[in-house]
Amino acid sequence: MTFMASARNPAAQPGAPKIGLRERKKIQTRQAIRRAAYRLFAEQGYDATPVDRIAEAADVSPSTVFRYFPTKEDIVLTDEYDLCLEAGLRARPADEPMVESMRHATVEALRRMTDEERAELVQRTRLVRDVPAIRGRTVENTARDSAMISAVLAERTGRSPEDLEIRVIATAIMAALQEAMLRWVTDGRQDSLEALVGRAMDVLARSLRV
Repeated sequence: MTFMASARNPAAQPGAPKIGLRERKKIQTRQAIRRAAYRLFAEQGYDATPVDRIAEAADVSPSTVFRYFPTKEDIVLTDEYDLCLEAGLRARPADEPMVESMRHATVEALRRMTDEERAELVQRTRLVRDVPAIRGRTVENTARDSAMISAVLAERTGRSPEDLEIRVIATAIMAALQEAMLRWVTDGRQDSLEALVGRAMDVLARSLRV
């Protein structure tokens, strides 16, 4: 999910689908590339870090980097969090308002993060805020995440995931989460991210009925 740090072991997250050895190895490779990239971005800047340097630092070939991440921006924006979030939403009561389900699923995921993952989340959010190329690609990721929320909400309500109201609600939830994360890094993390997510969901809860 855009802005969210990847889970260290998605298969171990409550409610997450079990994955095989081959997929676990792929996740480990993606995480190794991502960690190397974040380290280099911090040391020399995003624009000054070529993909071949990231590959060298991760001890893989440039072609391997591109196999997992088609563009350099995808290293920042692609993670394993989506499956965990979807599983978390589906584990919530079907009659619970979607805003509340999202609040609980997101806060639980944040509480399970390690210090290293939180540091990556800070760096990721700053990169999204500061790098135009990354910020531009977030539109695609947000649309994908909104589609997932729409699908879950449609199942709960018996409506089409393409229903305008369903789509508007899903998009509003994603926008609220992103604003909470941007506020978190812009304000120097004076408030916890969990608290800001809660405040953002409160704003939506006062307006949405689903």
